[in-house]
Amino acid sequence: MGTIDFAVIALGILAFALVSGRLANSVATPPMVFALFGLAIGPFGAQIAVIDLDAEIIKTLAELTLILVLFTDAARIDINHLRRDHSLPIRLLTIGLPLTFFLGTFAALTLFPILGIEIGLIDAALIAVVLTPTDAALGQIVVIAERVPVRVRQALNVESGLNDGLVLPIVLILIAFGLSASGQEVGQPVEFWIKFIGLQLILGPLVGIGVGLFGGRIVDKSAQAKWMTLEFQGMSALGLALVAYSIAELIGGNGFISAFTAGLVMGATKHSLCSYLFEFAETQGQLLTLLTFMIFGAVMVPDAIATLRGPDRWAVIIYAGLSLTVLRMVPVMIALAGKRLKPQSILFLGWFGPRGLASILFALLTVQSGVIANPELFMAVIVTTVMGSIAAHGLSAAPAVNWYGKLACAFITAEPDCPEKKNAVEHPTRIGRSVLRRGK
Repeated sequence: MGTIDFAVIALGILAFALVSGRLANSVATPPMVFALFGLAIGPFGAQIAVIDLDAEIIKTLAELTLILVLFTDAARIDINHLRRDHSLPIRLLTIGLPLTFFLGTFAALTLFPILGIEIGLIDAALIAVVLTPTDAALGQIVVIAERVPVRVRQALNVESGLNDGLVLPIVLILIAFGLSASGQEVGQPVEFWIKFIGLQLILGPLVGIGVGLFGGRIVDKSAQAKWMTLEFQGMSALGLALVAYSIAELIGGNGFISAFTAGLVMGATKHSLCSYLFEFAETQGQLLTLLTFMIFGAVMVPDAIATLRGPDRWAVIIYAGLSLTVLRMVPVMIALAGKRLKPQSILFLGWFGPRGLASILFALLTVQSGVIANPELFMAVIVTTVMGSIAAHGLSAAPAVNWYGKLACAFITAEPDCPEKKNAVEHPTRIGRSVLRRGK
């Protein structure tokens, strides 16, 4: 990328900023706009941003974005309130999430061979797990509209905030399985797994707990003593996330898991500090997120479109459609059985499981590991699903909120003790507090 490329990207960001207020309550979500912008300047458009998927700049941006997203997503969810106020997202995370993964794996192993595509268990499982986490920001009005009962909208918000961090260890384990099976990892299988489990899944969380507790305490004390400005209180979030990541990597743990754990501890212990963290995430963190969607449109979408022109297109399209419907909705129905929610509420929760940022970042992480036997098919499935989600969930968010909001008002009025009316603590959304205030 040269000076002209950066100038065009900068002008695109500026142009969006100039009209962001007008677009805030429209169907044109920021991920949708930046994905289309990326497509417009990529190989299928003006051919300005022509970047190889393996380019170091993409790897660096993806890793930095993933670190910050894992940390801030975890920090905005107060786990102290989950058991008391949020039984719905707990069900979605403990029952719905595993079911989505297993059903997705089964669907890939069944569908692709029927359509003449050979696929191994590891590739099928990685497709399923990368498409398991949700991104509520793709239908942002759903989690900020007061017409939607707070318990319902916060179920989607909390689920989105935690499922990427819960899915990450599964992604890493499957990558390690694949590398070991393909002979890319040296050593006996038993020795390899002892090392992997011990270093990756234990040291990472331990470092995260330490950074979240002691790093958060140091920053909090500095803020209370007026040694730190408000702006740098928010910026310290990035510092703590990177410290957690770096220390874990240096001692052989997993830095991404460490960053997520540090965020969880911060959210549970340092609430005053977290308020400035969210402001930071709304600006710098949002910029990284939108740049990721721009690269998604400029680099990943053209490759997926090329695959969709080939003989594998129907397999990709059908799986993407299943992922956004059956593979999400059936697990949600099972997970929420016995909660006495209205069918309309379950349908609403089942439909709004957008696939977005986490799926993009996990896909890049997986492909760059070299574990995927058929990376073109893998990326085509992931990208097609995310593209479909950006369009379908972005365009349907406002109409669905209006439809469900009217129904919810009616049955809450008719049944004052209905489960949807139960109060729940409102956790901040990924899209930031200012957008939340505008939605209200």
